[in-house]
Amino acid sequence: MSDGPSECQCIICHDYGDRDRLDNFELRTIVHVTQYGWSVVLEQPDGPTPGWAYTLGLWHSHRSPELGMFGGDVYEIEEILNALGGQAAGGEPHADGDRRPEVIRGREAAFRTVQAPWHRTAFPGAHAFYRTNPPPFLQVAWPNEDGLFPWQPGTGLPFRRSQPWLWLHPRQHPDSVWSRRLA
Repeated sequence: MSDGPSECQCIICHDYGDRDRLDNFELRTIVHVTQYGWSVVLEQPDGPTPGWAYTLGLWHSHRSPELGMFGGDVYEIEEILNALGGQAAGGEPHADGDRRPEVIRGREAAFRTVQAPWHRTAFPGAHAFYRTNPPPFLQVAWPNEDGLFPWQPGTGLPFRRSQPWLWLHPRQHPDSVWSRRLA
C-alpha cells in the first residue's frame, strides 16, 4: 500500500474547520465507519449506465485499500463489498492482482488498482470523506459464467463492456457507457 497516503486525512481524523457544517452523507459515513469500520456508498443506475458501489473507511480503519464494484445490482454489490470489508477487517487485506474464490455468486473476484484520474468521478464520496488525499482504490472485477474476466480472451464484447476498466488511464479506456458516464 505504498502508493497511498501514509496517514489518514479523513474527516474523522482531521479537523478541516467545517465539522458544524457536515452534510447528511458525511454524517452518515462517520456513523457507519465509527460503528462498523467502513461504509458502502451506492450509486444507482442512471439511464444506460448500470449501478455501482464502493467502500469508504477501510483505509481509515484498517489501512486497506477502498473497494469499488461496478455493473450489477447495487444491493447485491453492497453485500459483496461488506463481505470483502469483513475480510480486510479480519486481517486479509486485498491487493492488486489478488483473486478471491467464491466471492460473487460462487465465483472468484479479481482486484485491480484504480488509476487516480478515475477517483473523483467513480468515487465522489471519497473526496467528501478523505478530502485532500484519497487513499488507494481497488476495482473488484467479476467473471462471466465461464469464469473469464473481461480482459481475458474468449469473452464477448457485451461482457467486456459490462464493467469499466478503471485500471486503465481514462485516455486508454475503450468507449462505453462507463467512459461516458465517468469521464
